[in-house]
Amino acid sequence: MNNIKIKKAIFLLSSLATVAYSYGQEIIRPSVKSKTSFAIVVDSRTFENARPEIMAYRQSVENDGLGTYILSHNWEKPEQVREQLQKLHTGNQPIEGTVLVGEIPIVMIRDAQYLTSAFKMNQKIRWDKSSVPSDRYYDDFDLQLDFLKQDTAIGRTHYFYYSLNGASPQYIEMDIYSARIKPPVENGENATEKIKSYLRKLVTLRQETNPLSDMVASTGHGYNSNSINSFSGDVLALKSQFPSLYRPGNSIKFLNFRNSEFMKFNLLRELKREGLDFAFMTGHGTPTLQLINGYPLASNPQPSMENVGRYLRSKIRSAQEDGRDVEKVKEGFKTSLGVSDKWMADAFEKAVIDSDSIFNDNLDVQIWDIKDANIQARLVYLNSCLTGSFHLDNYLAGYYPFSNNQNIAAIANSIGVLQDLWPAELMGTLQHGMRLGNWFKHIAYLETHVLGDPTFHFTSKRSQELNDAISAGAKVSYWKKMRQENDADLQALALVYLQKLLPETEMSKILKETYFNSTFETTRMQAFSLLRKFENEQYFEVLHAARNDSYEFIRRMAVYDLGEFGGDDFAKDLIAFYVSDPHSERINYRLRTNMTFFNPELLKSEIETQVRQNKSIYNADALSDQLLKDIDYNKSKVDKMKINILDKELPEKERLAEITTLRLYRYHRLVPAVLAVIADEAESETIRITALEAMSWFPLSYQREAIFNTCDELLKDDKVPAAIKSQALKTKHVMKKEQK
Repeated sequence: MNNIKIKKAIFLLSSLATVAYSYGQEIIRPSVKSKTSFAIVVDSRTFENARPEIMAYRQSVENDGLGTYILSHNWEKPEQVREQLQKLHTGNQPIEGTVLVGEIPIVMIRDAQYLTSAFKMNQKIRWDKSSVPSDRYYDDFDLQLDFLKQDTAIGRTHYFYYSLNGASPQYIEMDIYSARIKPPVENGENATEKIKSYLRKLVTLRQETNPLSDMVASTGHGYNSNSINSFSGDVLALKSQFPSLYRPGNSIKFLNFRNSEFMKFNLLRELKREGLDFAFMTGHGTPTLQLINGYPLASNPQPSMENVGRYLRSKIRSAQEDGRDVEKVKEGFKTSLGVSDKWMADAFEKAVIDSDSIFNDNLDVQIWDIKDANIQARLVYLNSCLTGSFHLDNYLAGYYPFSNNQNIAAIANSIGVLQDLWPAELMGTLQHGMRLGNWFKHIAYLETHVLGDPTFHFTSKRSQELNDAISAGAKVSYWKKMRQENDADLQALALVYLQKLLPETEMSKILKETYFNSTFETTRMQAFSLLRKFENEQYFEVLHAARNDSYEFIRRMAVYDLGEFGGDDFAKDLIAFYVSDPHSERINYRLRTNMTFFNPELLKSEIETQVRQNKSIYNADALSDQLLKDIDYNKSKVDKMKINILDKELPEKERLAEITTLRLYRYHRLVPAVLAVIADEAESETIRITALEAMSWFPLSYQREAIFNTCDELLKDDKVPAAIKSQALKTKHVMKKEQK
């Protein structure tokens, strides 16, 4: 063998070699060259017991053209994992993503609730309840998180609590994608055996040719105010995103809770249908339930009476379980609802209890429904609260991939989430073979997670090209060319990356032109969303126009933005929205909430002009009178809040309650009072920090310049305590001014 061949052989062996570090870590390097790579992070015990399955998974990923590392170690703290991932991300074959297999430490993030979609829990509550289980620690390397403590409770020692540092970026921009292979377990089940079974299934399914040609979209009870316009808008948008699914030979089905008294059985039938590729399920949830139906919607007397009976029986049983006086509770309902004893007489009869129990179980998808079903959908997205609580031993979303079925991955949330999200953002790119993880990078909040294989993608000739463009980086010319394609989400994706590469002046013109000329709902929404980051003349022109957009979600997001700004310039738009769109339930709900944020006198003037004098509005005088009454009521409520916030004689607990209300409601006219509290050295540290944190929820407020300046002054003052400075720095960075 000549020297050149010897050198090649040595290089090949070294590239395949397992490298053992002094602290017991084991690394297996990629065996194929690729523009980017992937990392399987696994604990030593799981790797020892599942080595053949993990090696086969690695080979499957590499067969798809993505070089793959394996990192095995007895991971004792999250820093060990993050440090290794950061090193691999900056290497010669940088990783684009990772999957965390088995017993990988779980990071519980605190002091960063504004990075979630909706989580606003009091952090004085038990830490495992008031923290956010999040793998953003492992995939967003710019986030600076300070270690607080490790949980010491039995069954929670793998929880590690971190606080978001004030100097950190106060937004999420993932460097890599991540996922978990952590199966739910109960009654002594063996997690490693479940992992092995999943990986064997995964390797088999990854060998299939499987284009995205069959999809189901479902909507549960109580979501987005049960709005028909919201639901129909989503249907239209999905047609723009997945036009091929509407052609003969392919399929897309829409399931709505209104379709059946027990809609879960229809949904389960679809999930088990052979050929199903993707299930997009929207609704409320818990760690163990997908909530599908409420009590039946009824206009006839008999079903209405049955609903009342079930409601009363459930309340009586709850009273008994809580140790309350059952007879007293009965008397309360007899007075408040005008019912007689007969409605509650059989509440404790076994046959009735059993019947009610079966009825309630049939309303929602339970863990056993998924665990025992042969789910066919390769990918499921649970757009709901809590179903992805992977930090718990037992959680519903995990039963999709980690059961004996055909599912590869689930996307779900570890905590409660906002209803008014845009979960379908860029979803159409999946049909072009985008890896699940690469799509996930664009949509994740602090609480969003992939459970299963993030490198999975549907079959498409464009897969390699598209994933390389995202992971390795494509030039402006590539994205400009993509923008010309007749595809809603490829155009939207091009806009996302052009914004990263082009100056604001040029990009604003492109986004404005796209908004006013695109017939694709989601492309317009992408342009609207990206322009929002610039907050310039072009954005405000689009915002004013958005109230007449045919896509309900754009109108809804425009209403949100009006409330977030809250300035006098938008009072006219708010009432115009109310007049033009009373039939869109979710928009109407948000409009009435937002009215409490604006200058009440301006709103009154606009109501007189746009509502009372509008002859096309039925009962305009009565409606105007009610709106004016509501405005006066809300004005007095907000004025009282201001008095309470400033009242040092009031118990601190009550003042804190008023201040934390601002995390949910943008009462912009209270900002000066809150800033006065923050600047007052005589106030307690708790009050000042809480007030500063509340201000971090006002990043678009017309008052944000004052918020920014107050934070800046605190940071310059040497007498200000360190804890207050830390929150001031964080709030300052949240303000839009710092993010440009």
